[in-house]
Amino acid sequence: MPLPADILPAAAVSARRGGNRGDRLYHAALQLLGGAVLAVAGLVLLELADVAAPAARRLGLGFLWRNDWDPVSGAFGALPFVYGTLVTSAVAIALALPVSVGLALFLSEMGPRRLRPVVSFAIEVLAAIPSVVYGLWGLFVLVPVLRDWVQPALARALGFLPLFQGPPIGLGYLAAGVILAVMILPTVTSVTIEVLRTVPASLREASLALGATRWEAIRMAVLPFGRAGIVGAALLGLGRALGETMAVTMVIGNSPEIHASLFAPGYSLPAVIANEFAEATGEVHLGALAALGLVLFGITVLLNGAARLLVAAVARGSARSAR
Repeated sequence: MPLPADILPAAAVSARRGGNRGDRLYHAALQLLGGAVLAVAGLVLLELADVAAPAARRLGLGFLWRNDWDPVSGAFGALPFVYGTLVTSAVAIALALPVSVGLALFLSEMGPRRLRPVVSFAIEVLAAIPSVVYGLWGLFVLVPVLRDWVQPALARALGFLPLFQGPPIGLGYLAAGVILAVMILPTVTSVTIEVLRTVPASLREASLALGATRWEAIRMAVLPFGRAGIVGAALLGLGRALGETMAVTMVIGNSPEIHASLFAPGYSLPAVIANEFAEATGEVHLGALAALGLVLFGITVLLNGAARLLVAAVARGSARSAR
């Protein structure tokens, strides 16, 4: 229905002035909220940098690649903790991504309708369990299973690889990676489900009309369309795995050393900060822990930047293949 002639000039004047007063106030409030997020991140970064300054002056950039950590003698190096964080997160995403995509396909494409709410509820329960409960479960259930069954079997089958050598003690990189995989599973699954729900029904119908089976329609139409979103879901889960603290602290073994074997104990950036921050006495020790926080902050920023670039590249590849 066209607007009356006397309203058109007023609407044009309002548009030239940037909208009415309520729109301008709403726009300003949104800008303020967006700026507040950047301000909070900047304040956190400045505070960490201020606390880490004594350690930075004494240790220099060598702090990043030194592998010794001895507060008594004043030797501090971040490399074992960076290594432990990256290894456990990589194990977690390698285990969680296939299971998450499979669950998402089951809940959105393949599963019986009566069973889908039950599985969805179980996934939501996993997301609501506190981290310390995961840690207790890992300590009393997961670690004995890995020590008595999984690690000996992996050593017999794949012991020629450095990743699966050494005594099976249960605690270590593998235990931390498995428990992280369980913790990030709900996040990756939920995002993947939402991505798959955006796939147009016409793609499935066209594949089925051309004679494809149900699985072939999923493999050739659904998954390629949602590839960028699935990559984004995986990187979102990886971001959570990098910052997880309590559960990892309880099962990783807390040994500031670098080992090639996944059976060996290790340490992660959040775990060492949580364990030693309350007991740090000297300003260099406290500064070294704050510097580890800066390193974790930097890894997170780099991951987010790489995630944006990777998702954009995958989206461009999917668009070219669709054409």
